[in-house]
Amino acid sequence: MFFPGWALLLFASLAFASPQQQKEQDKQSGDDDKFYHGTGINDVNAIGSRNVGCDRGLGNWYTLDSQVKMGREFAQQVEQTSHLITDPVVNEYINRLGQNLQRNSDTKLPFTIKILDVEEPNAFALPGGFMFVNAGTILLADDESEVAGVMAHEIGHVAACHSARQATRGNLAQFAMIPVMIMTGGLAGMGINQAANFGIPAIFSKFGRNFEAQADYLGIQYAYKAGYDPNGMVNFFEKLNALIKKRPGFTMKLYGDHPQPPDRVAKSQQEIDTILPAREQYIVDSSDFEQVKKRLALIMNHRLPKDDKNNEPTPELRRTVEDKKSDQKDDRPVIKRNPGNK
Repeated sequence: MFFPGWALLLFASLAFASPQQQKEQDKQSGDDDKFYHGTGINDVNAIGSRNVGCDRGLGNWYTLDSQVKMGREFAQQVEQTSHLITDPVVNEYINRLGQNLQRNSDTKLPFTIKILDVEEPNAFALPGGFMFVNAGTILLADDESEVAGVMAHEIGHVAACHSARQATRGNLAQFAMIPVMIMTGGLAGMGINQAANFGIPAIFSKFGRNFEAQADYLGIQYAYKAGYDPNGMVNFFEKLNALIKKRPGFTMKLYGDHPQPPDRVAKSQQEIDTILPAREQYIVDSSDFEQVKKRLALIMNHRLPKDDKNNEPTPELRRTVEDKKSDQKDDRPVIKRNPGNK
């Protein structure tokens, strides 16, 4: 199956960026990073009404409609060449979590979220609000705030139109490679085969370091706005670093499309401590997460019975911090903010 012409152009411009072009993208996205950090992006209360990079006058040639069309077509390719987790309980949970984050972000695009039957922890979002989360991400996480942090980061990429902006900067000279790719079967080998490390998502998520930093920054804010402990994202970064030390072979799988600068954890922690307003309590975990994680582990081990209706997790949430004075009926566990954080 061939991609439409405009999709091929985008594919080529992103897939074959040279190191020098990547440096140039980093420089340009660095300019964007400075620009947006100085124009209200720090104001968490303004989330939803801020400009974080999707205006077409800011180096973006693609309308939201064209991004949705683009993302939908590539999402179909991913689904056709990948094994998805189809369990309705797991999918309902991850979509409920994602929609809550989206409602507390700068994008109005509704998200469609699918879970890939892949053990390595990773996630990626295509243009237009199509997100894929590896099952390994949920299994590696210790609580819901960590999964929320990962997903909020991906929503940050979409909210800032990183794929469209990066495509706009693509080098036109690379378009000459398209006929060669078609004749040699390069598209099939590099773009649409799960065995080739999901070539399509790698194209759309191989951003420069500054775009990744901005997605971290936005993701922290979105998780916070949704009520989650923003340290969940930092905790997950640390888990990935620990995993790499134990299994060095995972380095390229984990960070081939998500660069991991040495100061990423420290920078994110600094932003949490200095930018976010103080909050007494955060959502850390839920009984839904614990039950879904167990269910997913069974599915991944191919031990889940076909008829498991009696064991489906209920939407009940547990409380770990008793608050008799509160009239709210939110039973999700919370954690006190570190008094040392201002």
